[in-house]
Amino acid sequence: MKKTAFILIVFIAFISCKNKTTDVVQETAIVKDTKTEEASEWINLFDGSSYDNWRGYLTKTMHPEWAIEDGAMAFMPGQNGGKNIISKEQFTSFILSLEWKISEGGNSGIFWGVHEDSKFPEAYETGPEIQVLDNKKHPDAFVGEGTHTAGALYDMIAPSEDVTNPAGEWNTSIIEVNQTTNTGKVTLNGTEIVNFPVHGEAWNGMVANSKFKDWKGFGKYPTGHIALQDHGDRVWYRNIKIKKLE
Repeated sequence: MKKTAFILIVFIAFISCKNKTTDVVQETAIVKDTKTEEASEWINLFDGSSYDNWRGYLTKTMHPEWAIEDGAMAFMPGQNGGKNIISKEQFTSFILSLEWKISEGGNSGIFWGVHEDSKFPEAYETGPEIQVLDNKKHPDAFVGEGTHTAGALYDMIAPSEDVTNPAGEWNTSIIEVNQTTNTGKVTLNGTEIVNFPVHGEAWNGMVANSKFKDWKGFGKYPTGHIALQDHGDRVWYRNIKIKKLE
């Protein structure tokens, strides 16, 4: 082979390899950018270190009953109840992701659409609830045909199955509320267990068949606070983040 031809072949091979390397680098960069963009869509409501995004319901400060333990919100009941907390920001359509752990025989709840007004002394008077419960030992688990068990749309829709971890162990809840598509759903520990409308005739029908049928403000506010409940029992929450939906 002539020297000139050999040099030409080597040069072409070098350029080809360089182009492939550049393509790989560009593709890797695109994947990283996509992951970064997806991560940036989430709003961190609790990072394990502060209550900057939270305050007490009907107060500008946090209730002292809520401490931080090992990177988690830890609620220790006091002598007086009603120490519910709410997100400072309000949301309309969203995906809420969090982990919760309940004490033995304990009860708590996660609310959305909470309208803060002194005429509603409790967050649950306006905000629909996804139940947090020890299904093995709390009395609520044995009434209401399952609509009071963990993961239920409280007093309206029971979970399709019980996928909760025992009291004292962490559970992962993902709650989606979409006012545009009129859909809501609950995924617990990786299993979708509840689906429901969030407004309209079907929603009104569910409310009419529940304990909330005569509650003037219940479920009436598409935009509102996220709330966590003081039900008089120890409960923990962590890794709380939310993604706004269009």
